[in-house]
Amino acid sequence: MTDSQKSDETATDLTEAAAPAADGEATEAAGTPSAEATETAAAAEEPAAEAPAAEAASAPAPAPSPRSVAPSPAAFASRPKPAAAAPAAAAVPAVPATSLAEASKWGRVEGDGHVFLTIDGSEHAVGQYPGVSDDEALAYFARKYDDVVAQIVLLEQRVSSKAPSTDMQKTVTHLREQLAERNMVGDLRSAEARLDKLSEQIVELEKAEKAEHDAVRASELAAREAIVAEAEQISGQDPAQTQWKTSSARMNELFESWKAAQKSGVRLGRSNEDALWKRFRAARTVFDRHRRAYFSQLDSNNSAAKSAKEKLIAEAEALSSSTDWGFAAGEYRRLMDQWKASPRASRKDDDALWARFRAAQDVFFTNRQAANDEIDQEYAANLTVKEALLAEANAILPVKDLAAAKKALQSVRDRWEEAGKVPRADMGRIEAGLRKVEDAVRNAEDEQWQRSNPERKARTNSALSQLESAIAGLQDDLAKAEKTGDQRKIKTAREALEARQAWLDQIQRSASELS
Repeated sequence: MTDSQKSDETATDLTEAAAPAADGEATEAAGTPSAEATETAAAAEEPAAEAPAAEAASAPAPAPSPRSVAPSPAAFASRPKPAAAAPAAAAVPAVPATSLAEASKWGRVEGDGHVFLTIDGSEHAVGQYPGVSDDEALAYFARKYDDVVAQIVLLEQRVSSKAPSTDMQKTVTHLREQLAERNMVGDLRSAEARLDKLSEQIVELEKAEKAEHDAVRASELAAREAIVAEAEQISGQDPAQTQWKTSSARMNELFESWKAAQKSGVRLGRSNEDALWKRFRAARTVFDRHRRAYFSQLDSNNSAAKSAKEKLIAEAEALSSSTDWGFAAGEYRRLMDQWKASPRASRKDDDALWARFRAAQDVFFTNRQAANDEIDQEYAANLTVKEALLAEANAILPVKDLAAAKKALQSVRDRWEEAGKVPRADMGRIEAGLRKVEDAVRNAEDEQWQRSNPERKARTNSALSQLESAIAGLQDDLAKAEKTGDQRKIKTAREALEARQAWLDQIQRSASELS
């Protein structure tokens, strides 16, 4: 049932509740002659008390009973409605009843109860209401006009409140048809003009609704496209660089977003939805294929890595009991280099393999350390001798007599070799102490040679002679400049003289050190 049909039923209920009992016997001009005669006879049989002429003439039609009151248009509009569904039936708003004076402008009643409508200067028979006063007969057909106006007002309110436009044009058409039947009394042309305006407003409302729907659809299409684009981006990653845990979780989230959009989103049209779904499904298929291939290859790589490292472990375990300390230590270095160059297995497997490899090395190095500790105990006495020799060597410093220092150092060296090896932990400290004394004696010898170098002395004396000659010339230049009073020349000559004098002082100090 459409809104207009529901509104018509509501208006009819209100009219029947407000009209006297005799109103039910009124007839319209469209009825057949036999029907009209029957209605006239039926009206004559009614008790006069049911429709007193005086009461009808002096009082307006009674208001509808509370039973017939429906929600207001505002309450109706506020109720939630599906966007595409027809709105529920609404109450006909209260419209002031057409007064008898107003109705008289548009109609008249003959003595036998026939009522006529005046429109565009012409009269049209609208029906007959016999057995009542002229005013009551006119009021009855005016109320039919009021019912139509009430529905027009309701429709105007719906249009004004931007209610869904579904079936609004059908309601306009239905009301036009009622007005075209000419079975009521009132300003029909005014009502028709209002319907014309409503029809135009409904067209604009439909356009606005379509634009809004198109915008929502475009937004939903963009959101769905974003889901597909991200899925394609994820599936297009290099499998070797993909973070599979994160990417898999994101693909699942995108799939849930897709399902939610299908359930609650705007329909995008079969072609759009099919095209997007094909792309999304293809992206998920590619992603799953890459993931399976990646983990299959990973399993294969893990197996190969485990096999290679198992071989290294076997070699390490075979060497763990060796007492050829130097050879075995070198082999362990080689095995360690190969281990580092080998591909990694899974974290769990790799940790277990490394523990076995490390355990084999630990056995060997523990045995070697025990052997070294035993040897170190044998070398402890040698350490005491070398520490005494080192103290004797340190007494040479600082070197004052080079010849005596060299002789004392040679004596220490001879006894140093005779003392033998020291424990490994002390070897570096002891050897470094002796090298320090040797370096000091060697440096003292180099300095003495530099001071006695004839070639260097000759170069120094030559430089002294040249500087002394240059200084003499600059002194003459300065004296001449002072006589002329040329400040620029004086300044230049003085600066040059001071620089040469500084060089001379430095060379003279070097020469004194060589002498």
